[in-house]
Amino acid sequence: MLECQFPKNFLWGVAISGHQTEGNNLNSDWYAWERQGKIMDGNNSGRACGFYHRYQEDIDLAKKLNLNSFRLGIEWSRIEPKRGEFDQKEIQHYRDVLLYLKKNNFKVFLTIWHFTLPQWFAEEVGWEGKESVFYFCRYLEKIIEKFSDLVDFWVTLNEPTMYVGAAYLINIWPPQKKSILKTIQVFFNLVKAHKKSYQLIHQKIKNAQVGIAQNVVYFHSPARSPIDKQLSWLFNHFYNELFHLLTKKFHDFIGLNYYYAYQVTNIKLAKKIRRIIVRSLRKKDLRVEIYPRGIYRLVKMFKKYKRPIYITENGIDDSTDEKRIPFIQETLKWLNQGLKENVDIRGYLHWSLIDNFEWQEGFEPRYGLIEIDYQTQERKPRPSAQIYAEICRENGF
Repeated sequence: MLECQFPKNFLWGVAISGHQTEGNNLNSDWYAWERQGKIMDGNNSGRACGFYHRYQEDIDLAKKLNLNSFRLGIEWSRIEPKRGEFDQKEIQHYRDVLLYLKKNNFKVFLTIWHFTLPQWFAEEVGWEGKESVFYFCRYLEKIIEKFSDLVDFWVTLNEPTMYVGAAYLINIWPPQKKSILKTIQVFFNLVKAHKKSYQLIHQKIKNAQVGIAQNVVYFHSPARSPIDKQLSWLFNHFYNELFHLLTKKFHDFIGLNYYYAYQVTNIKLAKKIRRIIVRSLRKKDLRVEIYPRGIYRLVKMFKKYKRPIYITENGIDDSTDEKRIPFIQETLKWLNQGLKENVDIRGYLHWSLIDNFEWQEGFEPRYGLIEIDYQTQERKPRPSAQIYAEICRENGF
């Protein structure tokens, strides 16, 4: 008898993104921004992990891990490198990737937007622009037309709250337009983009499953100060739930990306609020706590929306591979507890299948079940990969 048994048809998988793994995403705003020397230690994404050309090898590795689901992203800048010009070669490439996933019997979670933008869009419109939603939906229409037969779950936006904060509030991601007004404009344009995307997908596809992947952080107060408790409650609901509250009728499922918790400790109120916002977005400066129990608290919080919950990302930076399996097991233990309390959790996607380019932090973090030698591009499954494969095979541990 397994200690943690998961329901029949539970989805076990991994997640990756396009820009972080494919390499040479030449027409994107991130590619241009990296070449301005913005990345830690002067790194840039370059050829990244070479997934663009080695996708069959990586999908085969995922298949050997007994996985049944795979989350990946489409790069808008490849599909529409110039305004109104759609690249048929790139469309066929992505179709080939999706066909190979379906050939290997994976459920596909397709992310439509994972932070990067076409350079033309970034320069001429940007998410703060009035026409941003129009252009995004035009791009989405092309994706639906070309790939709708190969997608099981549509993830319209990845971590919109994280993007808004990093790019427009604390100024560490492109376009680095620090402005409270633009922060608000971009946030509400992303809300509109998701709503219109949801409607568009449902107009075209019967019984489509549409949602977002929302970054969530668990805030808690070990010191038990009344102010700290109130702030913990405020940030748990404001940061984690605001986007869902504004779009709650436009989700067929809830996707949660969970990595860490933040301890709210007693300092002056104004400074505390600023510090929590900044540190929650600027991970390198963040006094984070690896706290698997937080995922239980969060799925319980999202239970009220009465939608199936999928953990669309969860992982740990661990180059030694000593912490990854205890982290996964502890996380799954708390998800299992949520299931016992009737939270509708239907899948767990680990971040990530392979080591990859971790945005402003470059290649230093190591999140992969499979290690990448960035000099040779050699793939080497870590011991944790095999243990995760056993969990997936047994549907528990």
